[in-house]
Amino acid sequence: MTQLEEVSVLLVDDEVEFVDTLAKRMKKRKLKTSSVNSGEDALEFLDKHPMDVVVLDVKMPGIDGIQTLREIKQQYPLVEVIMLTGHANVEVAIQGMEIGAFDYLMKPMAIDDLVYKIQDAYKKKSIHEEKIKERLQNSPG
Repeated sequence: MTQLEEVSVLLVDDEVEFVDTLAKRMKKRKLKTSSVNSGEDALEFLDKHPMDVVVLDVKMPGIDGIQTLREIKQQYPLVEVIMLTGHANVEVAIQGMEIGAFDYLMKPMAIDDLVYKIQDAYKKKSIHEEKIKERLQNSPG
């Protein structure tokens, strides 16, 4: 079982109260949580702070969640992204999965559901990192 203290999570949502409340609830569960309120801020934040999992709202002003996801996957391919969506945006969330999102959740979601998804995403990222390490160690020269 993944130790939640190991997992660094970036919450990205333009609804400030929602993201602040979510961050508090995640920290209570011992997750290393940071939050920003736009796609632009998320990309800037990731430049300076490596993260394991990004929880990304689909619908935001400026760079929306899908565009932010594309940028994250281009610049940080190992970072796993969980999309958050309202009921009307399921198609967009599925599009996100095609681009490389780990999974998506409908808002409002149960905090435990989100924590389980974060754990699964972190496991996937860890497995990828291990495979890369093994390939690098086993590659000639």
